[in-house]
Amino acid sequence: MTSFAAPLRARSTPWPRPESSPGFGDPRFTITSRRVLRNGVPVLPVSGELHHLRVPRADWSRRLRLMRAGGITAVSTYVFWLWHQPVPGPADFDGQLDVASFVAEAEAADLDVVIRIGPWCHGETRNGGFPDWVQQAPVQHRTNDPAYLRLVDDWFSQLGAHLSGVLARENRVIAIQLENELYDQPDHIAMLQRIATDHGLVASVYTSTAWGSAALPKGLVVPLYGGYADGFWVDSDSGWDASFREHFFHSHVWDDPGIGADLRTSEKSGTDGRFAPELYPPATCELGGGMTVAYHRRPTVSGRDIAAVAHAKIGNGSAWQGYYMFVGGANPPGTQWQESHATGYPNDLPRFDYDFHAPIGAAGDLREAFGLLREQHTFLRDFGGMLTGMPSALPETMPKGLDDRSTLRWALRSDGRRGVVFMTWHQPLVPLADVESVQFDLQLCETTVRFPDRPVTVRSGTTARWPVNLDFGGIGVDWATASLIALTDGRVPLLVLGEEEGILGQVRFAGGVDVTEQVVGAERPWQGARLLRARSESGALDVLIIPFTLRGSLTVTPTGRVILAVGAVVEDGAVLTVEESDGTRPAEFCADSGEWVGRGHSERSTRRTAVVVTAHDPAAEPPATYGQFKRRASAPSSADVRRYGARWELDLRRAIDGDVLTISWMGDVAQLAVDGIPVADQFWNGSVWRIPVDRLAAGSGSRVELRVLPGHPESRVGIGYDGRSASLPVTAELDEAVLVSTARWRIDPASERS
Repeated sequence: MTSFAAPLRARSTPWPRPESSPGFGDPRFTITSRRVLRNGVPVLPVSGELHHLRVPRADWSRRLRLMRAGGITAVSTYVFWLWHQPVPGPADFDGQLDVASFVAEAEAADLDVVIRIGPWCHGETRNGGFPDWVQQAPVQHRTNDPAYLRLVDDWFSQLGAHLSGVLARENRVIAIQLENELYDQPDHIAMLQRIATDHGLVASVYTSTAWGSAALPKGLVVPLYGGYADGFWVDSDSGWDASFREHFFHSHVWDDPGIGADLRTSEKSGTDGRFAPELYPPATCELGGGMTVAYHRRPTVSGRDIAAVAHAKIGNGSAWQGYYMFVGGANPPGTQWQESHATGYPNDLPRFDYDFHAPIGAAGDLREAFGLLREQHTFLRDFGGMLTGMPSALPETMPKGLDDRSTLRWALRSDGRRGVVFMTWHQPLVPLADVESVQFDLQLCETTVRFPDRPVTVRSGTTARWPVNLDFGGIGVDWATASLIALTDGRVPLLVLGEEEGILGQVRFAGGVDVTEQVVGAERPWQGARLLRARSESGALDVLIIPFTLRGSLTVTPTGRVILAVGAVVEDGAVLTVEESDGTRPAEFCADSGEWVGRGHSERSTRRTAVVVTAHDPAAEPPATYGQFKRRASAPSSADVRRYGARWELDLRRAIDGDVLTISWMGDVAQLAVDGIPVADQFWNGSVWRIPVDRLAAGSGSRVELRVLPGHPESRVGIGYDGRSASLPVTAELDEAVLVSTARWRIDPASERS
C-alpha cells in the first residue's frame, strides 16, 4: 500500500493556440483542432465497430439497438472488397452484403455511421480484404500504380452506385475511412479520397488510422488512433508488451507503435508519434473493446481492463472515443475468409470465430465491459460538450515508468475555472496496491481547490471522475468524491453520481445552499442509494448518489429516466425493454418521492435446458506442432481436428427460437459441424463458448457434432497477458452443454396505467 504525505498537485493548462475554425466537415458534423461539433453543438462522439458481414442480417436491428443502449452514438463497419467481388465483374450487394440497408438499420436505431471502405482493410480477413484475383494481380498494391488504381476505381464505382441512395440525401454517414494501417503513402491516401469523391462516396469527414507514426496527407483526412489492453499479434512468449501496458497510464502521447507492427513493412513515418494539435483533436477509432485470439497467442481481456483503457483516454483529452470491436461476430460457413498462415499472414485466426470478447458478444450476449462502458458513455453524453472545452493537464508528479505501481495515475481536464479529475488506477497481470492519503491540490486560473477535506484511500481497480467547481441549476458544487454519471432535465435537475469502492460519496456545495438527505431503497436488491436535495435562492438541484455495488446496474436513458436493471435498457419512446436480464424486476427512480419503484412485466424468463450429449470417439494423442510460419505456431487443420479430436453428438431438438448453445470445454481447438460440415470453431483460452442455435442452421434431422482437440505439453501457445498465465489443457473435455435464453422485461407506461 502506498501513501502520499502531501496533496497531489496539477495546474490547469490553457489551450496552446487558438481553435482552428471551421475545421473539417460540414455544418452537421465538424471537427476543429479541439473538438467535434454536431449541428454546431459540441459533442464527444462514441463509435463502436460492428461488421455487418459477420452478424446475420436478421440480427442487425437488435445488435444496433443494444449498441445504442450501451451509449454508442455511431456504428463503424468495414466494407470488405473480397466479400462483394470474389471474381471480376459485378459486385454483390444482396442480402447480408447490402451495405445500404445496414446504414438504414443504423439510422433507424438512431446511430451515426462510419464506413471503412479500404480498399485494404485488414480486420483479420484474408488478403486484408482484397479479393484473391486482386491480390494476385501484377500491380503494386496500395500505391498510385495506375494499374492498381484502375482496379480500385472500378470497385469504388460499384460501391458508390450501391450507396448513392443513401449518400445523396440527408443521412447519418458522418465519416469514411480510407485505407488502414498504411504508414508511408500519403499521396496514395489523397488519391483514394479523390477516387471516392468522384464516385459519390462522400461524408462529412474522411479519416485514416495514424498509429505507427503514419505519414498522412495533412488537411485531407483526420488521423485516428487506438489502444489495446493486449493483442494476439505479438509472439507467444513476448510477455505483456509495453505497447499494451502504456494505455493504462495518463499521458498526452496518442500514437501506438504496436498495432499492426506484425504486418508493417516500412519504418518510414511522417509524424513524431503525437497528434497535430494545430489541425486535429486527439481521437480514436480502435480502443480495444476486447480482443480476438490467434492460434499462437490467446489473450484474456477483462471488462475492467477495457474500461480502464477507455477511461484513461478521456482524461488524456480524447475528443472522440472509438472502439474495435463493440459487437462480436462470426465468419459465415463456406469460403475461408480469415487471416491465416496459408495466405502469408503471421497469424492463424479461427476460421469462423470473431467474437472478440466484445462488450456485445457474437451471440448477442452482454459482458462486464458493457455496463462499465455504458456508464462512461452516459457521462460523455451529458457532460461531453462541457468536456470538449477543457484541455487535459497532467499532474506534477508522474509515474517514473511502466513499472511504477505506486504513483497514482490521474489527470485534470479544466478550462481554468472548473474541471473534472480523472483517476485510472487499474491494470491487469501486475496488480496495483491501494493508495492511502489521497488529496488533490488543483491550481486553477483564479483559485486553488484542495479536496477532499480528509485524505481518502483509492483502491486498486478504481476509475473515477470527480467534479470541481461545477454549477447545476444554479447550485454550485465545489467538489465531490463520487463520479459524474448523468444530469437529467426536469422540474428540478437531477445530478447522478456514483460512489467508488471504499470511498463515501461526499458533495461539497457552495455557500448559501441548504441540503437535506434521505436514503433511497431500504430493501434488496436496490439498496443503499442516497438523495441530496439542495436548495438556495438562486436554484435547486437533486443529487442521487449510487453506491458502488449498484453502478453496474444503472442506466440513465437519453430522455433522463433513471433505471436499475441487470441487462441493456433499450428505449423506444415511452417503452423500455430490458434485454439480457437475470430475471430481477427493474426499478425506476421517482424524483418526487425519492424512491425506487418496481416497473415492467416479464416477457421472457431465463431458461436453461441441458443438451443430451452422446460420447463417441475419444481423443488421440496430438503432435507437438502442426507447423509454424515466421516462428509462430500454425493451427491444426479440420482434418487434424477430425483425426485427433474427441467427438460428441449434441441433440438440439429441444432448442427454441432465441436459444444460445453454451459450451464449457477444455482442450486446444473445438469445432462444431452440422451433417459433417464445420460451421463454428473456437481456440481455447478459458472462455465459455456461446453460439446462437439459429446460426447453426441445423434441421430436425441434422447431426450436430462437437470435436475437441487436446493440447500438447510442448505446444508453443501463449495464453493470457504474459503468454504463461495459463497452460494449454492436454486433455479434451466437454464439461457442459446447455441451451440458454435470457429474461426480458418490458416497461410500458400505457399498460401499467391500464
